[in-house]
Amino acid sequence: MDVLSDAVAAMRTGQPHSGRVHRPAPFGTRHPSVAAAGFHIVLQGSCWLFPPDGAPIALSVGDVAFLPHGAAHGLADSLSTPLVDASGSLAEIPPGQDDRQNDDGVGASTGRHPTPGPTAVTVMLCGAYLLDRSRAHPLLADLPEVVHLPARVGHRPELRAAVDLLGGELEQPRPGSDAMLPALLDVLLLHILRAWFDEQSARGAATGWAAALRDPAVAAGLRVIHGDPARPWTVAELASQAGVSRAAFARRFAALVGQPPQTYLTWWRMTLAARLLRDSDAPLATVARKVGYTSEFAFAHAFKREYGSAPGGFRRSTPGEQY
Repeated sequence: MDVLSDAVAAMRTGQPHSGRVHRPAPFGTRHPSVAAAGFHIVLQGSCWLFPPDGAPIALSVGDVAFLPHGAAHGLADSLSTPLVDASGSLAEIPPGQDDRQNDDGVGASTGRHPTPGPTAVTVMLCGAYLLDRSRAHPLLADLPEVVHLPARVGHRPELRAAVDLLGGELEQPRPGSDAMLPALLDVLLLHILRAWFDEQSARGAATGWAAALRDPAVAAGLRVIHGDPARPWTVAELASQAGVSRAAFARRFAALVGQPPQTYLTWWRMTLAARLLRDSDAPLATVARKVGYTSEFAFAHAFKREYGSAPGGFRRSTPGEQY
């Protein structure tokens, strides 16, 4: 797998959830923080998103708001509409839900009632990806609290296509939807992340992992680490793969990734090992070999140093989850 795919897979647990939400005006909801990455995409109408910090963000048709850290936030039809606690969080949306009745009840909660006549309705595609916060990949940890991707004609056609496919599947479920929805949600997530990293690079504002993925030498080193994590890589070998000197590679890698190459390699091996222990019944010796350890004892020592428990104890205390 490539670095971005690996970073997402390292944190994902359970099934992603999504639903179409219809909100007649006025509406104002306050969503608590959750252990999930959530998104809101406006399909019809408009609204305001209130991030945990900073100014409100206007969302129009086609806009994507992605909250990679599950931050608390608010949504409202206007800046003047008061926010009330939402009845459920993004992480609790049942797969494939189409909520045509949910106005999130500002009128019911405050005694306000819309006047007779046409009512403005905002239709949104909302969803969540459940995350394991205990092993957050630094690539995702680098993202801001809110990733706002405004709709612009001719921009990001792949993202627009993913939104259209997902929205259509939720609006009219057909045979195969149970398999289609999780796959489309994964596609949507990867297109959101691609769009964000591409946008940072286009602005010349790329730092950290956004810059690491664009740096030819560092990106080459990351690709070979993720492509063959069991290989006993040395910094010199990684530098050779990247086509630069050992010193230049080590310096650039540490500056952009945030840790030296060997430290990142060990961290990634242990992350893979934890996933294998959680999601499979492979013997410890097999897990050790898959992450580059010929000695089960050496693997157990390295794993305990990272996780604070032996591999066997970790497996017994961490129920496997499929996604």
